[in-house]
Amino acid sequence: MKVKAESKKSLKKRIIRYIPLYVMALPGLIYLFINNYMPLPGLVLAFKKYNAKKGIFGSNNVGFKNFKYLFATKDAFIITRNTILYNLVFIIVNTVLAVFVAILLAEMTSKLKKVYQIIILLPFMISMVIVSYLVFGFLSNDNGYLNNTVMAALGKDPVQWYMEKKYWPFILTFVNAWKVIGYNCIIYLSTILGIDRGIYESASIDGAGKWMQIRKITIPLLRPTVIMMTLLAIGRIFYSDFGLFYQVPQNQGALFAVTNTIDTYVYRGLLELGDMSMSSAAGLYQSLVGFIFILTANLIVRKFEPESALF
Repeated sequence: MKVKAESKKSLKKRIIRYIPLYVMALPGLIYLFINNYMPLPGLVLAFKKYNAKKGIFGSNNVGFKNFKYLFATKDAFIITRNTILYNLVFIIVNTVLAVFVAILLAEMTSKLKKVYQIIILLPFMISMVIVSYLVFGFLSNDNGYLNNTVMAALGKDPVQWYMEKKYWPFILTFVNAWKVIGYNCIIYLSTILGIDRGIYESASIDGAGKWMQIRKITIPLLRPTVIMMTLLAIGRIFYSDFGLFYQVPQNQGALFAVTNTIDTYVYRGLLELGDMSMSSAAGLYQSLVGFIFILTANLIVRKFEPESALF
């Protein structure tokens, strides 16, 4: 009994001690609950024919008919292929570039104060916000920088960028990399800056050059972070950046073969049909497949490198 009393007393002290941390976490927990957990009952909408008068739970059940919208169409293969392949390319390209830039910045800023490191990273962080709005300024058929300046300087005829689908897999890959590289780079850079500098000093004394230090120290110690980021990206492999695939190509029909994904296809369909049930079915389908993907990837990682697995 005495041990239990002391245990309860110790627990009470710990709770009181960490109250400031609980208060700091409260806004985030409230947002998480409202944004991620409160809408969960609405998943039943994917199996109903929504009627505004009857409400979500009063609407008629239709089983899996809403899911046919994604599969019973000639575009089903195209949108699924585009969604998966683009995300696979994005994961590979963005990871390689972000790690490269993070290592480069770490070598450049290792002797600088933290405030200067942040200043150097500012252009990357700003690019995440404005890059999508700059694309049209470069690719505009009439007033774009590429046609009016670059192509003219090279003596080439202007290119109708928004009519030529062959260029867009490269354009979208480049724009996406430019958009997210700053965020990923900051995460990898934080990991690198957290590595004990004594390890590098010891390696340098033993005769290891910069390239050898990167290969034998930086990259191996970065691997858990890379795996974590990759697993999180795999969880959203059936989702696409709506702004990237809808706004950047200006919703041009001539480009649908290489820019149409599950998200943009559903949006266009719902814009015409106004069917909320189909939208819910598409969202549930994407979530379930993403969940299966991340579980599978995590099991593979757990088998070969248990310490790097998410769970």
